[in-house]
Order: sequence, then C-alpha cells, then structure tokens
Amino acid sequence: MPLDPDRIDEAVLALLLLGLHDGDRVWKSFDWEALNRLHARGLISNPVGKAQSVVITAQGKEQAQALRDALFGAERRP
Repeated sequence: MPLDPDRIDEAVLALLLLGLHDGDRVWKSFDWEALNRLHARGLISNPVGKAQSVVITAQGKEQAQALRDALFGAERRP
C-alpha cells in the first residue's frame, strides 16, 4: 500500500514536540525525508548538520501541538 507523505509529516511533527528541550529545540531522530519536508515548509530549522537537534519554529510548534492533541490526545476519564 502506498504511504501518504503528508500524513507521515504530520505524525513526525507531532512526535517531535515530545522531544522538546532547551526552549525550542527538538531531537531529530526521525526519517530524514520527513525532516527535510518539514524544513521546506518552514516548520523546523535545517536538519542537515552535526547537531542532534533542530529548532522548531513558532508556526511548527503551534501545528505540532494541534496535531499532538488530534492524533494522540486522550479524554480524561472520571
């Protein structure tokens, strides 16, 4: 079955938020193609380089929070 790269990018962006540290830095331990697409869309800094993390932009952080809640949020149970 073919995979939808847009849906992959959404999941990667949401998961990047879980590794948030030092303000706006996130660990870049995800698929390189997905990271490159997120960079091309202006959601993270350039993933190419020796650093093990990238900076998530304000727009990227906002989208990541919405995607995290939509994809992984759980309603609180009584």
